[in-house]
Amino acid sequence: MKPVSHLRLLLMSVGIWSAFWLCGLPDYYQQYTFTWLAIASALILPPVVWAGARVLSRSRPERRLGKSLWLAFYMTAPFFLLDAWYCGLYLGHGTAYLSRYWYLTIYYVIPWFVFVPTAWHFNRRETPQGVS
Repeated sequence: MKPVSHLRLLLMSVGIWSAFWLCGLPDYYQQYTFTWLAIASALILPPVVWAGARVLSRSRPERRLGKSLWLAFYMTAPFFLLDAWYCGLYLGHGTAYLSRYWYLTIYYVIPWFVFVPTAWHFNRRETPQGVS
């Protein structure tokens, strides 16, 4: 990927995190019940899958797997670092924030389990039978 693409993904990630953080005020979603958080977390998943699949389906097959890895990275690492700073350091929860804010933690791994297999699926579907 070109440097401008990395910068674009990083800025997009920080923007998404900022919007998510603002929407979660005053307690970063802790004011809601477990049930509501579980439902909301489940409702976020289809748009994430759709957006990733859309980006990957438009990629050239030879670059798709690499793009899926970068996409998963930029959709997890900045969120993890920003949440660690805010929840772990600023709010003082330390590493306990990982379980307290479980609805954030699950999305540190979900993109890896969605985007990479999606890239493999698209590549496998586009590879003619008998060709490796």
